[in-house]
Amino acid sequence: MSLVARYLEENGIPSVVMGCAKDIVEHCGVPRFVFSDFPLGNAAGRPNDPQSQADTLELALRVLETAPGPRTTVQSRQRWRDDAQWKLDFSNLDRLSPEEIAKRRADFDVQKEIARKKRQNSHAAE
Repeated sequence: MSLVARYLEENGIPSVVMGCAKDIVEHCGVPRFVFSDFPLGNAAGRPNDPQSQADTLELALRVLETAPGPRTTVQSRQRWRDDAQWKLDFSNLDRLSPEEIAKRRADFDVQKEIARKKRQNSHAAE
């Protein structure tokens, strides 16, 4: 996505990237970046939290219109939790039991199957 943002900018289309992997996104040199210190996959705000998502979008639009120059990064004030403990827990296999790993793997497989069926249905409709 970062490379797409750079391409768009080079062709006169302003862009802003919302992301959670600050080191990676900044390394790619995006024009404007809203960093949320959230787990990966949650760049647009907290899941099932419309206010968090609206606040993130509002910040991104503000950055889009007011960034002082290229490679501008603005950090969201939102926090995933009050402490940083989630960073130790998030997707850390060393802190999960074999049963929890198996459960998460099974849940992920269910989601992949749902996505596969949706993809098949959308291709069949074309």
